[in-house]
Amino acid sequence: MIGSYVAVGDSFTEGVGDPGPDGAFVGWADRFAVLLADRVPEGDFRYNNLAVRGKLLDQIIEDQVPRALELAPDLMSFCAGGNDIIRPGTDPDEVAERFERAVVRLTSAVGTVMVTTGFDTRDVPVLRHLRGKIATYNGHVRAIADRYGCPVLDLWSLKTVQDRRAWDDDRLHLSPEGHTRVALRAGQVLGLEVPADPEQPWPPLPPRGTFEVRRDNIHWAREYLVPWIGRRLRGESSGDHVSAKGALSPDDIKLRIASVA
Repeated sequence: MIGSYVAVGDSFTEGVGDPGPDGAFVGWADRFAVLLADRVPEGDFRYNNLAVRGKLLDQIIEDQVPRALELAPDLMSFCAGGNDIIRPGTDPDEVAERFERAVVRLTSAVGTVMVTTGFDTRDVPVLRHLRGKIATYNGHVRAIADRYGCPVLDLWSLKTVQDRRAWDDDRLHLSPEGHTRVALRAGQVLGLEVPADPEQPWPPLPPRGTFEVRRDNIHWAREYLVPWIGRRLRGESSGDHVSAKGALSPDDIKLRIASVA
């Protein structure tokens, strides 16, 4: 019985790409919290989402982990290091060492710590060149999980999120359907009965011609890639002025999901 859950991390766990009716994001962690809350008596479940977009591993450890430890949840999801890995010059081995030190600290105080791997970026422009680096980091994450008994939300093996419909227009964050599939997979990782199969095939799409693909790539580069590079050059983060969502009611999450469904 999981009576409390805390999510820490970056934009992936904050839910960027899955907007609610008020413009704030929902995301896989909020959707997963609903799955957990449905299995305990009403009012007996506590959930906090401390994730903030753009945060690096050390920022998550410094800003979010102490708060998570204060809440002493039954379950915590720890997704961190992705923004470090995609930055030029970072060493996945060194990032993994810092990740492991955080896991040691968390597993000594939290009932269960679920960790996540990175996505397979084989078909993602620009990020496909980081595929080997991400795979190296994933290998470390899985090994760390084995050493400390952490369940692993393996996003690399979730093949249905390699479909472009699983991603937002920025190609860096999941769409609402992508977040939903990750939430379902998280439920499976913990042995829950989930209402749908996250690997359910997508309906077929009509083929796209070379012109359409090129046009979409140009639009993406202009609208998303160039601003992202600009923030990196200026030393800015998309989360510089963003606060964590904090405590959330599963009933409120359900209402927000239903209003945009």
